[in-house]
Amino acid sequence: MNNIIITGRITHDIELKTSNSGIEYANFSVAVDRRKKDKDGQKQSDFFKVSVFGKTAVFCNQYFKKGDGINVHGRMESDKYTNKDGVEVTGWTLMAENVEFPHSKGKSPSDGTVPEPTVLTGNDASLPF
Repeated sequence: MNNIIITGRITHDIELKTSNSGIEYANFSVAVDRRKKDKDGQKQSDFFKVSVFGKTAVFCNQYFKKGDGINVHGRMESDKYTNKDGVEVTGWTLMAENVEFPHSKGKSPSDGTVPEPTVLTGNDASLPF
């Protein structure tokens, strides 16, 4: 079973796009802090590329911005590509199936609104591209 759950902070504002077939999607990254600090006592983080589709992408674009906390549930997918130096590289992307706000005291989106406390699912992620 390919299942991953991460909790972290969005590293840049989310830009909603539309595919040629009319499906809305967004790509962004999430920084996840490690529990252990490095030898100098500095925090370490891992960065995950995330893709969301359909209503989930619209939701993310509307309610999340750079620096906001987010929980992402989904599956990891690998892809191979050739970088600018001609080297074949394997990359990984978390294909989000559910997103939600992390549970924290008194924190709401920056615009002061509080969306419905439901988990959005990206079941419409069967994309033709």
